[in-house]
Amino acid sequence: MNHFPSPPQKHKGEQKARGLPRGSERGSSSRDKDRSVTVSNSVPMPVGGKGSRTSCSPSTPQKVPNRLINEKSPYLLQHAYNPVDWYPWGQEAFDKARKENKPIFLSVGYSTCHWCHMMEEESFQNEEISRLLNEDFVSVKVDREERPDVDKTYMTFIQATSSGGGWPMNVWLTPNLQPFVGGTYFPPEDGLIRIGFRTLLLRIREQWKQNKNTLLENSQRVTTALLARSEISTGDRQLPPSAATMNSRCFQQLDESYDEEYGGFAESPKFPTPVILSFLFSYWLGHRLTQDGSRAQQMALHTLKMMANGGIRDHVGQGFHRYSTDRQWHIPHFEKMLYDQAQLAVAYSQAFQISGDEFYSDVARGILQYVARNLAHRSGGFCSAEDADSPPARGMRPKEGAFYVWTVKEIQQLLPEPVLGATEPLTSGQLLIKHYGLTETGNISPSQDPKGELQGQNVLTVRYSLELTAARFGLDVDAVRTLLNSGLEKLLQARKHRPKPHPDSKMLAAWNGLMVSGFAVTGAVLGLERLINYATSGAKFLKRHMFDVASGRLMRTCYAGSGGTVEHSNPPCWGFLEDYAFVVRGLLDLYEASQESSWLEWALRLQDTQDRLFWDSQGGGYFCSEAERGASLPLRLKDDQDGSEPSANSVSAHNLLRLHGFTGHKDWMDKCVCLLTAFSQRMRRVPVALPEMVRALSAHQQTLKQIVICGDPQAKDTKALLQCVHSTYVPNKVLILANGDPSSFLSRQLPFLNTLRRLEDRATAYVCENQACSMPITEPCELRKLLHQ
Repeated sequence: MNHFPSPPQKHKGEQKARGLPRGSERGSSSRDKDRSVTVSNSVPMPVGGKGSRTSCSPSTPQKVPNRLINEKSPYLLQHAYNPVDWYPWGQEAFDKARKENKPIFLSVGYSTCHWCHMMEEESFQNEEISRLLNEDFVSVKVDREERPDVDKTYMTFIQATSSGGGWPMNVWLTPNLQPFVGGTYFPPEDGLIRIGFRTLLLRIREQWKQNKNTLLENSQRVTTALLARSEISTGDRQLPPSAATMNSRCFQQLDESYDEEYGGFAESPKFPTPVILSFLFSYWLGHRLTQDGSRAQQMALHTLKMMANGGIRDHVGQGFHRYSTDRQWHIPHFEKMLYDQAQLAVAYSQAFQISGDEFYSDVARGILQYVARNLAHRSGGFCSAEDADSPPARGMRPKEGAFYVWTVKEIQQLLPEPVLGATEPLTSGQLLIKHYGLTETGNISPSQDPKGELQGQNVLTVRYSLELTAARFGLDVDAVRTLLNSGLEKLLQARKHRPKPHPDSKMLAAWNGLMVSGFAVTGAVLGLERLINYATSGAKFLKRHMFDVASGRLMRTCYAGSGGTVEHSNPPCWGFLEDYAFVVRGLLDLYEASQESSWLEWALRLQDTQDRLFWDSQGGGYFCSEAERGASLPLRLKDDQDGSEPSANSVSAHNLLRLHGFTGHKDWMDKCVCLLTAFSQRMRRVPVALPEMVRALSAHQQTLKQIVICGDPQAKDTKALLQCVHSTYVPNKVLILANGDPSSFLSRQLPFLNTLRRLEDRATAYVCENQACSMPITEPCELRKLLHQ
């Protein structure tokens, strides 16, 4: 089933919430979730039935659009016909709040968020609630993926004043943008244990009228506390902490939370969190001969296998859903995010490097097959996500997971062919039903389906190994594999006739950078040029559509227009730290995969721009946003957690090390040391919060290997040495092709390359560490031995 469409054509050119009840939480973690019914407030408030999900079908009569109709964001456009008088984030809304002395109601979400849809249908389409918002508040909508600075600022408030956070995120602000009450999803009306959104609006309105000064004073106090709490700087520290100590603590914290039976590091919900798996692989490499090293490898490989067998993976169309709502990885939250696909492709490729088990390489190929088919834009870029919700049939109200679930009856009708040679009467459908755990009544428990939308439905999840399924019916393993693959292909073709989930056609520089890495690394590890071509097309898209040559700056967003065109907002949405960090990483990975030095040159230029726009020359490390861009926000943050995506500072630490390895420029090594020192306190306190930065700390203190291949890029012996490096798990390295031209970009950066010679006119490898190089190596097997030392 691994068939890739052709890549796009190449272009030429601190006070805990009190007084308000907290509700239940579902499908979430403290870092990254869709919905919780927590409420945070900076002052005590008095507390105050039943909401229904209204239809939002295209046949609903449309009203006059609000201001959001002029926006490009798919999320904002979803709210353009709400009766709420929405403003986009900007000065017009702030001026109105100050002039009319009204609090700002800020609602933050994204276009594929299930609980964002719920709150829109229940509350923002509600005439009475809209009237309250329009009369007493200035309502502002923000796409969290367009404005991560706004999202992170107010999520910091939510997480500091409640038990968690998530989306939709709803925060009430003073006209000066300081938060005083916040929460996530609210039902429209009060329940037994949950406050309703309408009630909350009435109480906030009353408090604003009667106790405004108290609200303002407490809001200022909370903001001051958050500023102190979120400060990250070197202080009087001179050096970062010991990598050995941080590695050991991080591993121990993961070991304690590991799920022995199902893998992963929580009860539920469970997120893939590739940064943890990457850390465990690196830890294994440094501790291969120890019990802890073996344990780290086992935890990572087991987690990846259980995820790939579970329902969080789309066994029909490939790719991974965003998270599992249960401990077993069985019932997912069905949206698919580009950043997950990008990182998981790399994680499964690394698992293949380490284990040699083609199960992992097959999963990696499947992920990229899904991205190429469903998220790739003809411009070469990649769209952000696909929704969790879709109509079960044309004209019906969307339901979560409708596109992905199956009934037993459907499978039997689609796969009626008898299986020859079985020890009992058997059809292809019955074989698939058994292997993937489908039941007549559905395999989704009511606790995983609070809205009752998935009754009688099944999520495919591998229940038995191929060997057990084959033994159960007296069949050959290869025959079972062929039958199951054929059955899945027929399900895929049948699914094409279902209404598709809504795609978020917004293209983000950061996530496209991650996806360039995903295709480049997997293509290099598996030796598949077509995957590297996708990475190249992605990088060309970034340079053509998301890079301003004059200023050297990246744009944050662009959008899929009609007829395959690419559109931009006006004025452009400029990039944040994560855009630069993730694109630089993608370009470095693409250089190593393709050996095209132009990508390395562009990475250096982008790193210079990143340093100019985001570096904190006083405290060390990088701010998430430019100073001018976030001038109106109460906080200017440095992200200090590796979550579903790695923090941009963690990625930047790796990038600086690699750039130093490619160029020898001491400034970048100095910046890396300063960055790691700035985050010392956070790493010491909770190393498991920054596994990607702990990896960078280890790479710095152990030093990177410079692996130099001297040879003709097109020659077979050169390619054999390059593939030897790519197929070996060596995370702390830079791979350099020296073609013998002293005027080349890398030869000018690293003059010692001109002293390295081919041995007997054959492609020759050198492994250099601490300014000393190994003896010349011409045989891939000898190079592999050296890399394994």
